[in-house]
Amino acid sequence: METNGRLYGRIAWRVLPLLLAAYVIAYVDRVNIGFAKLQFARELHFSDSVFGLGAGLFFIGYMVFEVPSNLYLARVGARATLSRVMILWGLVSAATAFVTAPWQFYGMRLLLGAAEAGFFPGVILYLSYWFPAAYRGRITSGLLIGGPISGIVGGLVSGWLISLDGLHGLRGWQVLFVYEGLPAVFLGVLVLLVMRDTPADAAWLSNADRTRIAADLAADTSPATAREGLLQSLRTPFVWIMSAVYIAQIAGTSAVGLWTPSIYKGLGLSPREIGVCTAIPYVAAVIVMVLVGRNSDRTLERRWHFALGIGVAGLAAIAFGLGARSVAVSVILISVAASAGWSAVAIFWTIPPTLLSAAAKPSSIALISSLGALGGFISPIVVGEVTTWSGSLYAGLAVLGVVQIAGGVLLLRGIRPAVRSSHAIGRPVHVD
Repeated sequence: METNGRLYGRIAWRVLPLLLAAYVIAYVDRVNIGFAKLQFARELHFSDSVFGLGAGLFFIGYMVFEVPSNLYLARVGARATLSRVMILWGLVSAATAFVTAPWQFYGMRLLLGAAEAGFFPGVILYLSYWFPAAYRGRITSGLLIGGPISGIVGGLVSGWLISLDGLHGLRGWQVLFVYEGLPAVFLGVLVLLVMRDTPADAAWLSNADRTRIAADLAADTSPATAREGLLQSLRTPFVWIMSAVYIAQIAGTSAVGLWTPSIYKGLGLSPREIGVCTAIPYVAAVIVMVLVGRNSDRTLERRWHFALGIGVAGLAAIAFGLGARSVAVSVILISVAASAGWSAVAIFWTIPPTLLSAAAKPSSIALISSLGALGGFISPIVVGEVTTWSGSLYAGLAVLGVVQIAGGVLLLRGIRPAVRSSHAIGRPVHVD
């Protein structure tokens, strides 16, 4: 009889590749304005404050529509929901190439957030339909390496695309938006054709496999943490603590993606050189995420893995504020921030699905992700305003570093005792 490890490994190879590709494209389309800014801010006369507000407005649209999207997914299935999300965000991202004024920029960023809303929490919810808690550290890490992979792909491709000035009569930043938006449309169609909503729909699983998966998932839910529906989620302290922690997390990781190109431009690098230097830290992040996810599953420990990750990322951001002024030092500090920060994201998303009942997962996961999006709204505005006021990008990054460290402390203090799943799937173990 096939072992659990082999069964869930086989499922991972079936389920993860398409989701990973979609996540890479989603994150590229979210942060490629950091590269586009190298040209359009000057051409359209956008200040750092205008750019920061526009970058942040993405998360307002995301936040407003995220919970409804996830509740809709729970009702109609992941295949239809994720396909709709991807096609819409791809079209909106491509259309951003034609903005000419701040109000248009703001509007497109709001629309992009609304279009993409529900994708990430929807995927987290979807994975909880296939994998029990004992496997979620490595599975979530396997998905979330899409973040640093998008940094590698986005850095190299964006640096190249923005240099294709004049292609189709477009400026380089317009070429970037169009060519990085259309892959999401293609993947959205592919999702509709090949994705299966649950193990019960997968013809490549045997009846015995489906029965074993259903038993593992049923044993996973802790009755002591069961919550019913959105109103109960709003009344659950755990949801609010995790939301506040996620605000700090997103504030840091979004800053790395949005402002890294500007850091390198300030050091005198060309667009293609910026693309290469932007990609380097994410190579390290992919490796570190896999190692941290496996170690977290091996030890069945989540809190300290997360807190150390976000804390180290915060220290790297503070070090920037103290005066990183060379390309080599910048690459090292960004590598540390990206590796530690993305590892913390992967560990973070192993916690809510384990502590919430099946009925609570759709609304609570979406609510945590939605409220956490405030970090993405606040982050670029803080950095943009501080940069405009002080003339230094580094001061704003240092402020966000302090916020990240505070997020790690809040999780350690607020989620006690921690809950972890034993190797025998589904027996919650409370530990200090």
